Amino acid sequence: MAVRDKRLDARVRVVVSNRPAAAGLELARQADVPTAVLAHGTYADRASYDTALVALLQEHHVDTVALAGFDRLVTEVFLRAFAGRVINIHPALLPAFPGLHAQRQAFVHGARIAGVTVHFVDEQMDHGPIIAQAAVPVLDDDTEETLTQRLLAEEHRLYPLALQRLARGELRIEGRRVIGGLP
Repeated sequence: MAVRDKRLDARVRVVVSNRPAAAGLELARQADVPTAVLAHGTYADRASYDTALVALLQEHHVDTVALAGFDRLVTEVFLRAFAGRVINIHPALLPAFPGLHAQRQAFVHGARIAGVTVHFVDEQMDHGPIIAQAAVPVLDDDTEETLTQRLLAEEHRLYPLALQRLARGELRIEGRRVIGGLP
């Protein structure tokens, strides 16, 4: 959507999922973007899967990987192939609430502030250097669904901004800090 709406000057070369029913695949098809399903269950281990995933992405001439809803840890095989060019969006203010169901975790812990984080990917779950974050209040009448919708709106705003800065070469990592990240 961000490319179509001219909020991101980029070309989406392929959308890949390990789940055939992933919503992103249908959105990509509707936008005439190539899609692929690479089922992880057919590979002996994560490194074998990542080797096949790298080959697929390279076939499509991908230079930057934007993870969204990709619920698998990647290996050094993958990260080496796209060094400093893999980012992820997560529906929490990391390092709080990593992993799945971050919104549910926020409710269980009684958080009054939730949010979203864009970060570089490393081999640990939801751990890489942070590029940008946006806070979203947890309202008294929120449900997991209403909070999710407000978080998603922030994701759709923040992720294209971070991707654009990365595409322009305006981001770099120094240790665990990102130089040129968004405020």
